[in-house]
Amino acid sequence: MSSFDRVILQIKSDIQTVKKKDPAARTTLEILLTYSGLHAVLFYRVAHQFYIRGLYTLARIISQFARFITGIEIHPGAKIGKGLFIDHGSGVVIGETAEIGNNCLIYQGVTLGGTGKERGKRHPTLGNNVMVGAGARVLGPFRVGNNVKIAANAVVLEAIPDNSTAVGVPARIVRKNGKKISDNTDLDQVHIPDPVSQELCRQLHRIEIIENKLKNIEK
Repeated sequence: MSSFDRVILQIKSDIQTVKKKDPAARTTLEILLTYSGLHAVLFYRVAHQFYIRGLYTLARIISQFARFITGIEIHPGAKIGKGLFIDHGSGVVIGETAEIGNNCLIYQGVTLGGTGKERGKRHPTLGNNVMVGAGARVLGPFRVGNNVKIAANAVVLEAIPDNSTAVGVPARIVRKNGKKISDNTDLDQVHIPDPVSQELCRQLHRIEIIENKLKNIEK
């Protein structure tokens, strides 16, 4: 099978994935014309073929054009399996040495990036059937296993084993192989603790204590 035939098969798989994972998707024509996440993946498929043939500048030109029209940045050097669905997509960044397995789902604002300290392999590897929630950051050259769910706004800085759910900043594993390992086990895309608001609450509580002490002194 030629590389062109493989690309066509991957594109067909990408379209079928959108149909399966997005209940709003109706027809193939609608998906091809209106889904920016699919457009970004299609441009990546083409740019990657130029990249692996050593035509780096041309590959980057295509990827930057895709970024301009979709708001999604996928480096042409990344390795992406079949069936990737980028839902909504705006603000997604996928680094040069990132690897993504088959049938993964990525929401808007996700970064698969590096920490700025590594050379060579700098970005994460996602296994098959991985879901990365909106705004999540996966940073570093480690592996996220198969069938993993990463909650919205989580910051993942180390490897996650297969069949796990991770939430929080920094991310911690709350479910593994169908069994909860902490009290906070549900993958809630909305009610993720906000570390900034938590710190503000702590400061307000301290201020209240100090004010009460001052009142007692004044009395």
